[in-house]
Amino acid sequence: MGILRQFLVRMVMVTAIALATAAQAQIRLPSLPLPSLPLQNLSQTLDHTDSGSLDRLSERRRLDIRQLVRANRRTVETDPNGEPIVRSEILALSVTDDALAQMRSRGFVVDRQQTIAAANIRVIVFKVPANLSTKKALRDLRDADPNGIYYYNHIYSGSGAVSTDPTPAERTAQSALPGDPPRPRIRVGLLDTGIDVTHPVFRDSDVHGWGCNGTQVPGAHGTAVASILVAHASAELYVADVYCGAPTGGAVDAIVAALGWMAQEYVSVINLSLVGPKNILLERIVSALISRGHVIVAAVGNDGPAAPPLYPAAYANVVGVTAVDAHRRVLIEAERGPQVMFAAVGADLKAANLDHGYAGVRGTSFAAPTVAALLAAPLRAPNRDAAEAAIAALAKQAIDLGLPGRDFTYGFGLVGADVR
Repeated sequence: MGILRQFLVRMVMVTAIALATAAQAQIRLPSLPLPSLPLQNLSQTLDHTDSGSLDRLSERRRLDIRQLVRANRRTVETDPNGEPIVRSEILALSVTDDALAQMRSRGFVVDRQQTIAAANIRVIVFKVPANLSTKKALRDLRDADPNGIYYYNHIYSGSGAVSTDPTPAERTAQSALPGDPPRPRIRVGLLDTGIDVTHPVFRDSDVHGWGCNGTQVPGAHGTAVASILVAHASAELYVADVYCGAPTGGAVDAIVAALGWMAQEYVSVINLSLVGPKNILLERIVSALISRGHVIVAAVGNDGPAAPPLYPAAYANVVGVTAVDAHRRVLIEAERGPQVMFAAVGADLKAANLDHGYAGVRGTSFAAPTVAALLAAPLRAPNRDAAEAAIAALAKQAIDLGLPGRDFTYGFGLVGADVR
């Protein structure tokens, strides 16, 4: 099995290199910053798409993590694998009252709690005692309560870049004009940055907001993703801002709270254009929601074809989405693997920006909302059988690309190409 996987990964890399070399001699890497940091274009270009260039795709996210930690050392650090976490915080799930009392006696303070009542889930956020490191605190909690689930409060980032060179507000794939034929209406959720609800692209949609204590903190990433969601249909859009412009924005506890709100509102399809490491608490919660009939759609990430899988796209039964360009070629930076279920356009398109205009976008972040919108059309409320049927129907509609059948590069194939 290991030999087969190595062979498939090698074939994917060879295919990606050939496609990119044929397309252009120079490739500009997209900037892959955390949404709480300013979006900027990466000036570096690659003269050759070789193995070293592919390694730099994964390194780009690492550079952004190091930048985040350097700028926010009091609140952000990294776990043993170099992934960003909230400093001095530990998440806990399935903690008994006796165990909770024991943790308090050890100096751990319950800072806040997040609940998803519909799934009987309670996540506790512990503040670590001043004399312990976050890593040591995690070991102590696990040793003291082997039956509980304890993990770091990881921070997740966006999976795509918005150009810093906006174009004037003009008719694009993301805007409809008065007099256009009526479009279908969908009900769909988005976990991301906040969005600029005053942008004309959202005039036919009802937007329900959550997060930031009721304060609107529009972000370029979320606004762009949301505009692609509503490009396919007018929408009742449930937007959860899990960043709020904070350095620790995108942390697991905020994602859990946002998912709880979505569950409370019976939102059937939820788009997460966010990427990060495997987190056992988030995995349990995503699994619980899927088992209750919610559909979780997630970008597979832009760390390159040979990079380890990113989450939540790689969790079981999540709808992982990769990106292709206008010529239906997979983006060189898109991750590959069994987590890829569908492909959609994620480059050579414009999305709404914060200046009421439109800007170029690139990345798997901007492919995921197309899939979310298509799946939301037949799903008005969470229902497991209906969700599985909708995914199966979309798979039958997909345009097969790459190897025949489902593959690690395009999944079942391209969807939504007719609505660009």
